[in-house]
Amino acid sequence: MQRLNKRMAELGLCSRREADAWIERGWVRVDGQVAVMGQQVAAHAHIDIDRAAQGQQREQVTIVLHKPMGYVSGQAEDGHTPAVALIGPRTHWAGDASRTRFSPAQLRGLAPCGRLDIDSVGLLVLTQDGRVARQLIGEDSTIDKEYLVRVQYGDVAQEVRTAFPAQQLERLRHGLSLDGQPLKPAQVEWQNAEQLRFVLTEGKKRQIRRMCEQVGLKVVGLKRIRIGRVLLGQLPVGQWRYLGPGERF
Repeated sequence: MQRLNKRMAELGLCSRREADAWIERGWVRVDGQVAVMGQQVAAHAHIDIDRAAQGQQREQVTIVLHKPMGYVSGQAEDGHTPAVALIGPRTHWAGDASRTRFSPAQLRGLAPCGRLDIDSVGLLVLTQDGRVARQLIGEDSTIDKEYLVRVQYGDVAQEVRTAFPAQQLERLRHGLSLDGQPLKPAQVEWQNAEQLRFVLTEGKKRQIRRMCEQVGLKVVGLKRIRIGRVLLGQLPVGQWRYLGPGERF
């Protein structure tokens, strides 16, 4: 037996928070009976969702933003502006292929899925949909994220690849720990003489910068260009678009 909201999230029906809201409104039935808050259910229980909940879910948006430097990805902190402040009709990319029209209601509950540091740029996903959030930042998420990282090695700012020891590159790929926890294996390779490409399946705070510090590298530029199958592509800095109906992470 497990809590109904957890079971609904595991089935990919919604987030736990969303499940609680639906249960409160009487939109969830278990084996034909209206569910109650905190209810425990068996793995084989039949869960039905009211059409009203499904309709509400269809209206939820997921937004892809090209975050500039100087914005924090989450809540406002130390006087810095949160990235969500960039979402509005003026900054909506003219090249957006979706037919979704902007509405202020789309800002309600719009939350970032993962971090992108204030001094990093690139792809940031914000969503109202708990299913998307769970897919990208849930405990069992396996979605990979790709970054381009410009580095220096001590005083070496050019031809860093030549100066940087090969065994240290292997450590970046596997063998480092952060906060007392070993990191999952990462794909790390040189893109050019001063730039590395990282592909990670986890997202600890300032992870790439801290990984690089451990092997003597200093990050001088960091850009996220992909999350799963969704690319930053031609999206201009400071502009955003909707995740299209056929797009999947």
